[in-house]
Amino acid sequence: MERPWFKFYDEDVPHSLTVPPTTVPDLLGRSAERHPAQVATVFVGARLTYRKLKRQVDRFAAGLADLGVKRGDRVAILLPNCPQTIIAYYATLSLGAVAVLTNPLYVERELVHQWRDAGVETAVILDRLWPRVQKVRDQVPLKRVIFTGIQDYLPFPKNLLYPLKARRDGAWTPVPRRADIIPFRRLVSHASLPPHVALLPGDLACLQYTGGTTGLPKGAMLTHRNLVASVTQIRQFLLQGHEDATDKAIAILPLFHAYGMSGVMNLGVHLAATLVLLPLFDLKMLVEAIQAERPTFFLGVPALYSAVLSYPGGDKIDLTSIRVCFSGAAPLPAEVMEQFEARTGARIAEAYGMTEAASVTHVNPRRGLRKVGSIGVPIVGTDARVVDVESGTHDVPPGQVGELIVKGPQVMQGYWNQPEATDEVLRDGWLYTGDIARRDEDGYFYIEDRKKDLIITGGYNVYPREVEEVLYQHPKVLEASVVGVPSRVKGERIKAFVVLKEGATAKASEVIDYCRTRLAPYKVPKSIVFRDELPRSMSGKVLRRVLREEEPGRTAYKERQEGTQDHLKQL
Repeated sequence: MERPWFKFYDEDVPHSLTVPPTTVPDLLGRSAERHPAQVATVFVGARLTYRKLKRQVDRFAAGLADLGVKRGDRVAILLPNCPQTIIAYYATLSLGAVAVLTNPLYVERELVHQWRDAGVETAVILDRLWPRVQKVRDQVPLKRVIFTGIQDYLPFPKNLLYPLKARRDGAWTPVPRRADIIPFRRLVSHASLPPHVALLPGDLACLQYTGGTTGLPKGAMLTHRNLVASVTQIRQFLLQGHEDATDKAIAILPLFHAYGMSGVMNLGVHLAATLVLLPLFDLKMLVEAIQAERPTFFLGVPALYSAVLSYPGGDKIDLTSIRVCFSGAAPLPAEVMEQFEARTGARIAEAYGMTEAASVTHVNPRRGLRKVGSIGVPIVGTDARVVDVESGTHDVPPGQVGELIVKGPQVMQGYWNQPEATDEVLRDGWLYTGDIARRDEDGYFYIEDRKKDLIITGGYNVYPREVEEVLYQHPKVLEASVVGVPSRVKGERIKAFVVLKEGATAKASEVIDYCRTRLAPYKVPKSIVFRDELPRSMSGKVLRRVLREEEPGRTAYKERQEGTQDHLKQL
């Protein structure tokens, strides 16, 4: 397939992709072998070298094996960005087990759905989340829980002071000590070596949960080859030979997300780079990390770029160490791009991707032609087409809109235990994204709309059906419909239209509070509109399009966003 955009790249950049026949744990093994003294992680001042990181991964894997974890078992990881996340992830994969990275913001209902669907028998959790996990244990197939605290990897004396402060603030959560509830520290102090497991690139590595195109989250099955292909593509196409063994990456993107997992954790380990781990979306912590650690990579969503620029006294922050910038999850405002690039001297590469494609499928080049407003061109090794929406089989001419479909070695194997949903999105090796797009004459792609009603708020995917199902459980609600409306802060905010049962009365705050107990914070509607009825088609289907168009000043999905610190707190 001809790729005319390659004319914009240096001649020494390969134009084809060779995916090495290796596995994800090999990425860590090779970096530890080649750069053992290189700092792998920085966490609130504490440092782990690649030698020590690999040793702890091996010990944790040995401990898991002694507990009965084996090839094919699903292990949930319910942690923020911290060294324990990386250790648990690579140890799980080294045993041939399957990682189920779980959002720490999930409430009980969401944990039950994901862990029951995945068949999770082992969970590695943050101690503060124990009350939540305890409530769902009888509803999921958990056999064992491994707990850890932030203090476990803090430097002295913070590791001693942190628990004292947590107790004083009422945030300390005691975890019972039983045979099936094991301290993380006990496993990493394990002296034996893990069993040798012969891994193959085609083995399942992760169940990365996503809503797909509709409905409740489904587990995208990503193999070792999918994940290795993704980091190989990013390294080859985005970095273009830039990297060296002294690189540092700000790791503020959540590692449980496909973007953070592939574009931050796996890529960083692959490059033997230093990952500066930030457990919270805290702007002050981010700015201090930039000043103290002098990162060379900055990977984020548009709001992060905007927030750094708008930070009080931000014009005095030295950003010149940053040489490579990636932005994804939403369009980056042109003015933010210009200001950040002027401050750093680095060119931001805007990317587009999906969980089902292990992260990136398209990117705007760091060198050569860049078209603001587009998602760029397919990343190396990836083919992309725009096909007619009706049948999905005929390519439409440049300039015309249709559904974006992609094919490449990073595309998932399907949805876990969901053959029908898999058949909907995977056809003859092509992944049907559900996004309406167009391609111009130069081969650059543009997202015009969404085939489905997916809402992207603050970089997170929210599926209206899941929120509506919660609203329908409210005893006073007769009907409900949820849409995304433009927000200059979060890209979109969630708005719910509710019809109450006859004779019932309710306040918007009452309905929102009800949702807060059953949904992660970013899924909770920000506004409620009470109506006598919902607009419907002749067949009786609720017309979300009509509800969206009622929003004053709405500009569909093309509005470009600005980020603020408030946005970061809700991510």
